[in-house]
Amino acid sequence: MSVKSETLSSRGGQVVSGTSTASERPSSQQVINARRTESLDAPHIVKLLQTSTNELFGRVDIVNVIEKAVLAITLTNEHEEILGHAAFYDYPNLDCVDEASWESWLNDNYEGSKCMALNTLFIHLFVAKSDYSHGCAKEIIRTAFTAVPDIHFLLLVVPNGTFPDPALADIFQPMTRLEGAAHKSESTVFVCNRHDHVPVLHVRNARVEDNDDLTPIFNRQSDMLKSIYGDFFLAELIEAQDEEMQCLVAEAEGTACGFVSLNNNVNYDLLNECFELAPFHGLRKPHENDELTLPQIEIPQITAVNTDPKISLSSSDVTKEATEESKDDTKKTDATDSNKTETEKSELNKTSRKSSSSSIKAASITPESLDGEGVSRNPSVSSMGSEAATLRSFKPDGNDTVPGTMYTMSGQATSPKPLFQTNKRFVPTYKGLPNAFAVQLFCIDERYEMRSMDFLFKAFSLFPDYDFCVITVPHLVPEFPLLQGFVRVTPRSPSILSQELYIFNKSGLLKNFNIRTACTKDVEPVEELVKSLDCHTDLLDDFKQFRTARRDPDGKEMQVFVAECLEQIVGVCIIRREEDIEYIRSHYNIEDFIYYNHHRRQDHGHLHHFALNPIFSHMSKHFLKEVLRLGHKTCLYFPLYPPYTDKQLVAKHTMICSLKDLVPVRSRQQIIYPLKELGENAPSERVLKQNQTYALAHINRKLTLEPKVTINARIVVVGASDVGVSFLETLAYCPHLRFNNVTLISPHGLPGEMDPNLVKHEVLSKSHPRSQSEDIWSFLRTWINVVYGKMTGIDRTKKRVVVDKNCVVPYDHLIICTGQQYQVPCPTEASLRHGVTNRELPNSPDRRFMGSQPANLFLVNDNYDSLSVLHKIETKYVNNESKILLYGNNLDTYTCIQSLLQLGIKGSNLLLVAPPIAYDVTCFNNKTVEKCIGEVLKENGVQIHENYLLAEWTMTDAGELSSASFTSDDTPLTIECDAFLSFYKKTVDLSAFKAINDSCLVFDGKLVVDSSFHTNDVAIRGAGTLTKYQRKYHADKWTHANFNSKEIGTALASEILKLFDPTLEQQSNPMEEQLNLIPVYGAPKVQTAILPGGYHYLHVKKPSLDVPLEIQMQNEDYGQELVTGTLADGNYFRLHINLYNSIETITCLSKTEIPCSNLLSLFGIHQKYLNNLLSRFKESLITDFYSFFSESWCQAIFHDRFMDLRDELRELLITSPEEGKETLEDHIRRLIDEEMSLSKSQQEELNEVYKSSGAKRAVETRLLNFISYNYYHLPMYTKPGMV
Repeated sequence: MSVKSETLSSRGGQVVSGTSTASERPSSQQVINARRTESLDAPHIVKLLQTSTNELFGRVDIVNVIEKAVLAITLTNEHEEILGHAAFYDYPNLDCVDEASWESWLNDNYEGSKCMALNTLFIHLFVAKSDYSHGCAKEIIRTAFTAVPDIHFLLLVVPNGTFPDPALADIFQPMTRLEGAAHKSESTVFVCNRHDHVPVLHVRNARVEDNDDLTPIFNRQSDMLKSIYGDFFLAELIEAQDEEMQCLVAEAEGTACGFVSLNNNVNYDLLNECFELAPFHGLRKPHENDELTLPQIEIPQITAVNTDPKISLSSSDVTKEATEESKDDTKKTDATDSNKTETEKSELNKTSRKSSSSSIKAASITPESLDGEGVSRNPSVSSMGSEAATLRSFKPDGNDTVPGTMYTMSGQATSPKPLFQTNKRFVPTYKGLPNAFAVQLFCIDERYEMRSMDFLFKAFSLFPDYDFCVITVPHLVPEFPLLQGFVRVTPRSPSILSQELYIFNKSGLLKNFNIRTACTKDVEPVEELVKSLDCHTDLLDDFKQFRTARRDPDGKEMQVFVAECLEQIVGVCIIRREEDIEYIRSHYNIEDFIYYNHHRRQDHGHLHHFALNPIFSHMSKHFLKEVLRLGHKTCLYFPLYPPYTDKQLVAKHTMICSLKDLVPVRSRQQIIYPLKELGENAPSERVLKQNQTYALAHINRKLTLEPKVTINARIVVVGASDVGVSFLETLAYCPHLRFNNVTLISPHGLPGEMDPNLVKHEVLSKSHPRSQSEDIWSFLRTWINVVYGKMTGIDRTKKRVVVDKNCVVPYDHLIICTGQQYQVPCPTEASLRHGVTNRELPNSPDRRFMGSQPANLFLVNDNYDSLSVLHKIETKYVNNESKILLYGNNLDTYTCIQSLLQLGIKGSNLLLVAPPIAYDVTCFNNKTVEKCIGEVLKENGVQIHENYLLAEWTMTDAGELSSASFTSDDTPLTIECDAFLSFYKKTVDLSAFKAINDSCLVFDGKLVVDSSFHTNDVAIRGAGTLTKYQRKYHADKWTHANFNSKEIGTALASEILKLFDPTLEQQSNPMEEQLNLIPVYGAPKVQTAILPGGYHYLHVKKPSLDVPLEIQMQNEDYGQELVTGTLADGNYFRLHINLYNSIETITCLSKTEIPCSNLLSLFGIHQKYLNNLLSRFKESLITDFYSFFSESWCQAIFHDRFMDLRDELRELLITSPEEGKETLEDHIRRLIDEEMSLSKSQQEELNEVYKSSGAKRAVETRLLNFISYNYYHLPMYTKPGMV
């Protein structure tokens, strides 16, 4: 919610629009801004409390009021000083009135009340600076009515004997009490009406003379129409009105402020071909000849479907037609939400009540209509693809699917040129009369844009025979407020229209939308409502259980609510009490959204089922708000399980169509506790228990009136690398943004699709430790479209990506982060007969192999490849004496050897050929570790041949490799083998290279990017190991490969968010670089693996160039090396402490599992945090780092919020306690000299200043607060008062 700045006068509190008078009386006027209240405002709001405030509203806890308010507004001046605040609830602040039944209380005691839950809010707190109280009150009221278009009444409950604040008394008027009211009330209700502050706009037919008022509004937003059609295009359009085309004008204060052009000439067939219109019956009236279901023929579950050439993306005729359609559609401009007057209610009822009943029934709930957009039929997989779920994001069997195929919700796949012929996709055919009109042109003054919905009442009266209003908008047009009341329709796959379709049903104008507790008579209507949903039997079983006992057999409380309109059930919601709230708090960052201590245990609810007729999907947030109120809850939680979850667990939840209204909650990194050492001081079982991993979605009272920014821009990500996944994760987890069109192109989809239990042996090393973050896959699967295949082309002119040469994916922003993969090694063709050595090779070993890949040569680039290769080896090579050759010298090579040994392959049947190392740096860069692994390989009988390059191989008639020959600096080598696993250098995939090179993107060995990830095309960005920096930076050795991939992905997302996030500074074009410097990233590079001998390996280092360890240690600024344990004992632990006594490198090699996430927290920590690590080590008090870091004292360091504590303490020490007083940091800088260390007297002086300034007490207080607040994770610490 944003409100324009106003000028607030202290004389009488008059609000004057504009800022021009702010300088006339600077002592009495303030320029103000209205915004939503934040919890950090509480201390400042407390200062505004007065005695009269307590008398009017009672003694209030400000933080609690802000926490529970559905709408809280704060006014600030240009110096961010708070001038006023108000909190609004959806129930009165009376202890004697239950929040769930205030409507009956109000109707029983006051006459003429038209107040109901949909159109009423109660003010629970108002405070303001006395000089500006009148102006603040008026501005807050105006802001409330503007921000929530459905609100028509604001109520103020005043205790008897108390008078409202004078500022409120001018605005609120007492309601008339009924004679003979049921009981004598202890309070009086005052009301403030919308029409006195932000009235509903008067909408009438347009007249030619409106041109003068409307033209400036159009020109302010776009001059395109003027440049194409001339200065009087609007007058000509109004003159051209007929039965098919009508024009309406919204009027405010006698002046036209908005315009809409309507047309009932709609291309229904084109829309039906391009969008999933089944929930809306194809925008036509029902007809007996409608073809609604697929013909009864047997169809495989997953098939590649031949696309009808009439609707193929490559069809020139249809593309031309779609282009002409889009030209007309681009005339649409911005607008907003609104409500209606009582007069309009009666007018609407006259014209629509007859058809509203049938139209409600006509728009049925189907799996495609969930979320108004489309949801997977698999209940364990959330809405597929941005809310618009046009592509299936779960591929059941990689061996049975067609590469490059786009998978839809029904499990079918569409491909313009399939590899085999099958039935074409089914599109319903509708024969009935037209049932929709379109918004052809729309514009409104931004001051009134929140009243845009006011047009629809008049619009439907002009077309009384139609039930639907449709509007199409280009993808890059932000979703303006008018569209927030519409339903976004799921595009079909593929869709030839490069626009979004929004639909509004006439019944959505009816405001008698009531939420109540379900009862027995609702059984049949609910069954009829949900009968087309998958897993509807689970929903109905829960409904039956509610009717029987109001709780589960185990005693868990459950509640069922229904939404009712025109005495028809149009929605149902089932919740239970959340019993695992301790687990949720400890495993998810719910405290990013709530103050946990201000919510009682019974205030938390678990959302199980939510179904709503799609024509009312714009009311889903109101439905949830009412569920919270009627259920006496403040928070709701909904889990999203991965597809491999146990069906019995998933069956308890059906996919909810309100998922777009919930916010994603990130998981928290968990401490790996030494439970045996902690004993009874370990956290409770509720915190430690291992639940099935899931992603968490959440909503609370504060969020029910908080709008999200919807972004329809088509963002296509090529490659599911760590960079790509981190980028997608950052976008998906933005709580205030909703990306509808984010697509991932990847041969195997998202990395987390596969059940981790299937991967018994890790073939590849990892760049991050195994952790609880697996839940991100469930949430990414919910909002990300997935196309399975490889990028084979880029059409930069039409902005399209070609996948597997036969599938086209359009984009507005393209992100290329395919990374590098292992490729088939290319023999150098050196002749062993002529004694050729590595110094005399006829061809480079790094050239690209262009032939056919031998059948028994295997490449492993991800978990899918791992599973496939291990399966083939297990079935074909384990039970015989087959020889397996591994070609490589990196960490993946040794990890693969260990997996093969675990699989049952004898070490004597494994042959390792290692090519020469690059830059004299081995994969371990540690002689001790290298020696250990080498000895283990020899003990297992693995044959090792070092410094050899592939020269040639011998093929059998079956296309298999039978032997391979290698050259070295002296003696050549020939090895017979039955299988060949190549882990030679990773390079750019050939398909990706051709696509990049053929599209004229600059490729200089790698894709060339600048410091902001831009390629030479402003719409295309690149990141990851695929890329290199432009030569202008003079940093050829530095690439993204030198940094943490997840941090790169997050930084890339930050660049994209600058284009769309309204809370950030908008950036439409790349900024000119002032200095040609590459960015520096600070997150550590991490490697984890299981090596031969069962050794668990962890290596953590700061981003840097590859330099041999021996050379690094010769540097005077290297620091110190601390080592405990031995490789023979299986407890090797090495720490590198840099010159500034901070941990810079961690190397672990252990026979037991390493607590990787714990040790990762040590990176960058000063040794003083670690109990004076250096001095203890020098005194031989530390003999084993594994044991040392398992002690109870250091568990807080592993806490996920310890970094926040460090930042908070640093901020405390660099901030002056009093204005004009020297900070502790400044004092140190003044004492210290860069060439000298502090003397003993100076150190004593600093200690004295530290104590006397209050900094020591403040630091101790912050630390104790940290321990206390996170005590559910840290019960091993003693708090003050416990001893």
